[in-house]
Amino acid sequence: MNLTLKDIQAARRRIADYVHSTPILTSSQLNQWLGHEMYFKCENFQKIGAFKARGGVNTVAWLEETGQRPKHIIANSSGNHAQAVAYAGQQFKIPTTIFMPEYSSQVKIQATRGYGAEVVLSVDRNVTDALVQEKSKEPDTYWIPPFNHEQVICGQGTAALEAFQDLDDIDAVFTPCGGGGLTSGTLITTRGVSPKTKVFGVEPLNANDAAESLRTGSIQRLDGVPNTLADGAMTMAVGDITFKYLQQLDGFYEIEEEFIVYWTQWLTHLLKCRLEPTCAMPMEAIRRWLRTQTTKKKVLLIVSGGNMDQSTSQKIWKTDCMTKTPSL
Repeated sequence: MNLTLKDIQAARRRIADYVHSTPILTSSQLNQWLGHEMYFKCENFQKIGAFKARGGVNTVAWLEETGQRPKHIIANSSGNHAQAVAYAGQQFKIPTTIFMPEYSSQVKIQATRGYGAEVVLSVDRNVTDALVQEKSKEPDTYWIPPFNHEQVICGQGTAALEAFQDLDDIDAVFTPCGGGGLTSGTLITTRGVSPKTKVFGVEPLNANDAAESLRTGSIQRLDGVPNTLADGAMTMAVGDITFKYLQQLDGFYEIEEEFIVYWTQWLTHLLKCRLEPTCAMPMEAIRRWLRTQTTKKKVLLIVSGGNMDQSTSQKIWKTDCMTKTPSL
């Protein structure tokens, strides 16, 4: 099935009563420094503090709408998707179990429990994924994967749909890419609403399975747990559904850890809000793309979330990177 704008629009109607229509922020100082117009769709102000609420709620609402309501929902995630499915289960009053690796952000683990889900921790993502697959075989149990599911993708695409309702003439949109759900949904929306707008995905160089997959033309899986501060992009491999959309992107960037730290510090200061390293990461890709442009551009960045625990925060702020002003 090839998803279209109509599928994203249907998702938007389903989730309207359960999620926020998030704000778009700008920084006149950043625009002056870069010489271009930047817009930030701030999903850090979303329910559960991340865009994942959209995909989680849409999938459960779709199950209800199509007469497939399960007795038990399960999911596997290192963080934000865990909270999203737990939140969705709470809203629709369906018992939920979430499988998470032990190295997941502590704030995300506790928040998932706070939404009423049972949390099962395991040593790493490979074990987590194996456990959820085994649990999915039980009767009346529905597994909502973090990205490789059409209704999850449709839900994630509603963030861009809202943004395009508020903004005109966007030249390019950038998203962080873990498993590719947000990037895929954004691509589908953008192609339907504003075909001239370019769409780019961005991931950490230290967790570059998507980039390697795009280079080789087949899905590549990481050998071990990636060493990156962008914990929202620590997926081991993209899915077969998301991969076909990633192959349609206008470009893909891999970003080093030092730039992830740099932009997390600067965007926190410029936008006056808390955001995760994962969603600050695309700003470096935007800077690199803008260096190749000869005319003034309007660029949209989907800020994916704002859930960061103390350990990650300490690593981000260990060194002051704000002595060097952003520029092209």
